[in-house]
Amino acid sequence: MSYFRELPDLEYQSPITDKISSTDYVRVKNIFRRVKLRDDLAKNVVIFNKYQIEEGERPEIVAEKLYDKADLDWVVLICAGITNVRSQWPLSNRDIYRFAEAKYGNELNATRFYETVEVKDSNNRLILPAGKVVDSGFTIPNPQDISQTLNPVVGVSNYEYETRLNDEKRSINTLKKIYLQSFLNDARKLTYYSQSSQYVDSKLIRTENTRNQTL
Repeated sequence: MSYFRELPDLEYQSPITDKISSTDYVRVKNIFRRVKLRDDLAKNVVIFNKYQIEEGERPEIVAEKLYDKADLDWVVLICAGITNVRSQWPLSNRDIYRFAEAKYGNELNATRFYETVEVKDSNNRLILPAGKVVDSGFTIPNPQDISQTLNPVVGVSNYEYETRLNDEKRSINTLKKIYLQSFLNDARKLTYYSQSSQYVDSKLIRTENTRNQTL
């Protein structure tokens, strides 16, 4: 079930200059007819599995792995809440490096911010968690010797920052295979047209023809 094949059609007044008559129409896919996951289903964790996108995987590869059909890539994207593959799907390691290099140039490896490293005391109790954004001069008392201080800080470069953002995109919700056919059936029904002045049939509407003279 290719996504564009399932979209309904739209006929609109032909703009072609050498058309035969004013009744000529051009038939196209109605790309404005979109399928969206219902909000209540999007919050239903029972019907989803967490999936970690591997290095270099594209939506069609994930669809092939999960549903045995590469052209169900649109199911993967809808269930993941992705509307823009270019910005919301993770880049490969090579592409994220090229992206960051183009964005930062000579500042690629410059420090973007500082964050804490984990600190525990002699009893293995957590004193300071890792990942807290702080100033470069941030210090705490040394849990091993309170007369001393520690500077448990590490710098995060622009490249590391972009890599982290990219990696955060790797975890997505995917529809469990047992719910796939129901999802496809519902999606198909949502593309059908209801009765209107433009209605021809459930898969076709026709816009108004403003020309009423034969050319």
